Amino acid sequence: QVQLVESGGGLVQAGGSLRLSCAASGRTFSTYNMGWFRQAPGKERAFVAAISRSGFSTFYADSVKGRFTISRDNAKNTVYLQMNSLSPEDTAVYYCAADSALAVRTTPNEYDYWGQGTQVTVSS
Repeated sequence: QVQLVESGGGLVQAGGSLRLSCAASGRTFSTYNMGWFRQAPGKERAFVAAISRSGFSTFYADSVKGRFTISRDNAKNTVYLQMNSLSPEDTAVYYCAADSALAVRTTPNEYDYWGQGTQVTVSS
């Protein structure tokens, strides 16, 4: 079992940056692919970014490519999401998730474990 705790959310002006962190419990962090998802009010949870176990492969939603960067530090059991050039459309609750599948996936229902989420609000 993996427990995930997100941090780093907050209120930022358009054009600003935030760095989200997701700390995982347990000694098996490196055996999971990790993903970031977000959910805006009235909308379904949506894929943002994912990273393979080793960190070698990364994947992004088209809406965040070139602005967001996912990374991980397996020694610290932590995955990060660096968010730059934020816009009000990025306002949402951001969740990290862990997936035990071999291939990196982008569908929320396929992930095994979830954090509680952290709110990101971008003002115009």
